[in-house]
Amino acid sequence: MTTVTTTGTDASAGPMAAPASVSFAEAFRFWLKLGFISFGGPAGQIAIMHTELVERRRWISEKRFLHALNYCMLLPGPEAQQLATYIGWLMHRTWGGIVAGALFVLPSLFILIALSWIYLRFGDMPLVAGIFFGLKPAVTALVLHAAHRIGTRALKNRWMWGIAAASFVAIFAFDTPFPAIVLAAALIGHFGARRWPQVFALGGGHGSVKAGSGPALIDDDTPTPLHARFSRSHLAKVLGFGLGLWLLAMAVLIALNGLQGTLTQMGWFFTKAALLTFGGAYAVLPYVYQGAVETHQWLSGPQMIDGLALGETTPGPLIMVVAFVGFVGGWLKQVFGPEALLLGGAVAATVVTFFTFLPSFVFILAGGPLVEATHGKLGFTAPLSAITAAVVGVILNLAMFFAYHVLWPQGFGGRFDALSALITLAAAVALFRFKVGVIPLLGACAALGLAASWLVPVFNLTH
Repeated sequence: MTTVTTTGTDASAGPMAAPASVSFAEAFRFWLKLGFISFGGPAGQIAIMHTELVERRRWISEKRFLHALNYCMLLPGPEAQQLATYIGWLMHRTWGGIVAGALFVLPSLFILIALSWIYLRFGDMPLVAGIFFGLKPAVTALVLHAAHRIGTRALKNRWMWGIAAASFVAIFAFDTPFPAIVLAAALIGHFGARRWPQVFALGGGHGSVKAGSGPALIDDDTPTPLHARFSRSHLAKVLGFGLGLWLLAMAVLIALNGLQGTLTQMGWFFTKAALLTFGGAYAVLPYVYQGAVETHQWLSGPQMIDGLALGETTPGPLIMVVAFVGFVGGWLKQVFGPEALLLGGAVAATVVTFFTFLPSFVFILAGGPLVEATHGKLGFTAPLSAITAAVVGVILNLAMFFAYHVLWPQGFGGRFDALSALITLAAAVALFRFKVGVIPLLGACAALGLAASWLVPVFNLTH
């Protein structure tokens, strides 16, 4: 395995000294640590990587870091995980990228498998039920906050507001499939940019970050490594290997589970979901809901809300909620029989995770050398601007869906849950007014749910 080297002394030698070389083993230890501390959603995870890699360790310069981030923001998939993959690949070739991206995900997968088992095995216990009673209103507020956060970045003019409104009406009133909304928005961006280029200029990002951290191992003027230079043979090799790996995995599932088997259907469905995650995990959740809850019935709507709450409380990308979906589906569908529920759930969660993240690795390893040629071109970014605007309307619809299930747990014909409404309102105020972090918010709402389970037994807190 190659090691990134540079002239200069160790980082401790002084603020203006470039860091010494970073071995693959040292990088491995950092990526493993990152997998366990990457809380806070994509913004928080990117901030952690910036602090560690740009400011503290100085493995990569400010401009190179932001350049990689901007590319990852243009791709479907979890941008923080893709950024880790990109930097790992830039430093230590293909295996460096694979290790960095995999370790960003694996701790979360193991933790979610354990939490999903506890949820299904002990979810009806008053203690667990009380916790989730408090978490569900918090998740509703978080989704609403996500719509606002993305909207403030994406809805810069009346065109974008119109696209967002049209996408909301399409999915709310006409139940339009999410892929159709994405395609329509992309076409609007593509053709609209030819007539009104200023309308569809890509904005956003995660804000400016502090500069002046000193010389970096991969600095602004560091020559592009040989392995990061574009070649058609490399592109063909990566695409061929990625497609071959996908076909091999699908062939194994078909052989073991049949074409219509649960695991095979999960593999195919989450491959499509992985290609539609423009705008982050919240953007693809409506599509996951349509397929996992309504079409395949792998889990129920309330269970989906519970899964999102678990995803918010664990490290790793939020899209890891799909591991919960896979676990519950594998458990309830008894993919390995009633005597092996835990095994079925764990295998299903692993299958879902593999098919969700495989495209992200291919995008980085194949597209990394093309970054300089594509970044900043309006024809490439305009469709994404329109898609991001459409995503705002879709997420708003998701927030309304969650609110319906939380505030009217038995449907509109049943009672209105006033206590859940109060927790939702308090969570929204905490997010919008006081900028409370996700983990403290969820902890406080879980405590409120527990208190309610003890002090207000008249409420039905089982899910």
